[in-house]
Parts: sequence; C-alpha cells; structure tokens
Amino acid sequence: MSPSPLIVRTVPTLRRAVDNLRKRKATIALVPTMGALHDGHVSLVRLAKRRASRVVVSIFVNPTQFAPTEDFGAYPRTWKADIAKLAAEDVDIVWHPDVKAMYPDGFATRIVPEGPALAGLEDRFRPHFFGGVATVVGKLFTQCRPDFAIFGEKDFQQLRVVTQMARDLDLGVKVIGSRTVRERDGLAMSSRNVYLSLEERQTATVLYRAMRESARRIKAGDALAPAMAGGAEMIKAAGFALDYYEARHAETLAPVSSRKDRPLRILVAAKLSSTRLIDNIAV
Repeated sequence: MSPSPLIVRTVPTLRRAVDNLRKRKATIALVPTMGALHDGHVSLVRLAKRRASRVVVSIFVNPTQFAPTEDFGAYPRTWKADIAKLAAEDVDIVWHPDVKAMYPDGFATRIVPEGPALAGLEDRFRPHFFGGVATVVGKLFTQCRPDFAIFGEKDFQQLRVVTQMARDLDLGVKVIGSRTVRERDGLAMSSRNVYLSLEERQTATVLYRAMRESARRIKAGDALAPAMAGGAEMIKAAGFALDYYEARHAETLAPVSSRKDRPLRILVAAKLSSTRLIDNIAV
C-alpha cells in the first residue's frame, strides 16, 4: 500500500516542506487542480513524475475564477477519493489551502493578463475567468516554487495564458502542456462530466466528432470557413447551445483565415442543458 502524501494547509508549512525537498537537491513539479480528480489528472501526475524527482499537487477550488452565476458551490468535491488516487501515484505533497489561506483578509492584489487572455474565446463568455486563474496560479507558483508546472491541454486558452504569465513575470517555472485524456468514445475527461445525464453524456461525444470532421476537411484541402461551418452545424443539430467553434493559431490564438496559417487548433465551447463543455484538437 502506497504511503499517503504529506497534506499541508498553510503557506509556512508548505514552505518548510518544499525547503526540505530542496535541501535534498530535488527537482519539483507542480500539478494545480481543483480536485474531483479523474484519469486525466492522473496522467498529469504521471507526466510530472517523469519530469521531476518530487511532485506537489494542489487541490483548491478557486472562487475568483467563478462568476456569481456559475457553479462554485456545486463544483464536485471528492476529497477522500482524490487522496486515494494521489497516494496510489506516490505524490509527495498535497497543497490544500482553504480560501482564507489563499485570500486572507485585506487581500488586494490581482494579476490582469492580456495577450492570449483576450483572444475572444473563453474571455468573451467568462470575462472574469483568466484574471482569477492568473492570480491563483501566480500565487501557487510563488508558494510552491516548482521547476515545472503541468497543465492539461483541454483548457487550451488557459494553458497559453499561464505559459505567457510565467514567461512575462520571470517566475522561473517551465509550464508543460499534457495532451487531453479522453473516454473511449472521444469525450474529453472533465470533472463537470458528472453533471451530464445518461442521454446528454451520449450526445456530448458530438463535440469531438465535429472537430475531427472539420480537421479532416481542412487537411484534405477544403477551405477553412465551410469546413468549420460544417462542424458547427453538427454541434447545433445535436442540441448544443454553441458559444464558439473556431480555428485559431495554436501558439498565439490569433484568428486565422486559411489552413496555411499553421499550426492550427480547433477550439469549442458549448452548453448542453446546464452543463458547459470545452474541448480542442490540433489540426
């Protein structure tokens, strides 16, 4: 049976634990999460273990990235199952602060990202989101002082925002993206998938099918606009309310006009009943 990871809940305790690792010449990888861990998160932990000798996983449901109308209170929390998964992967430290530890009374400083955070994708529909993400991730980086930080590619705009922030602010962290882990039918693993009914769960696979079809047409030489329009129609016909379905430059997230503007990434956000799903694939 794997030993349980060290669970720390205050910044001074975390700093002491990290200092102890550093004294032993350890390299450290951080995997930031909001808990409700699934196999996609486990894949991030395994990549972290390949890149560093010690792994820290943070579990913190960050209130500053939720709008008042969003699901902060209902966001799934599965602490015991999460710790069991992390123990099985031999994680060294779990950083599990409460809201007061992250945002103590009088907290008044926030990071306001630009660049990829203003690409007109998630930011159009969740204008509060990337400021909350950048602030909490900036704090996690300075608290844990990792050499590497592992983020999934499913939240692709977030990955670009965090990468830019770490570079711009000289945080000394190499941000590494890990490919999206999917169910056997193609649906991207997400903590929010638990909100889907059985029928909705079956319908949700259309997101991946539509992106693959658009990518196939683009690679076959079809013009970008009709290839993307066809995928968007597939998604709407399945009953989704579509927020966006776009091909963007994979590094800058800038709009593109043809398949020559490579590398390309197709990104989608759509709502099925009350559940909003995001996904993306490379072209």
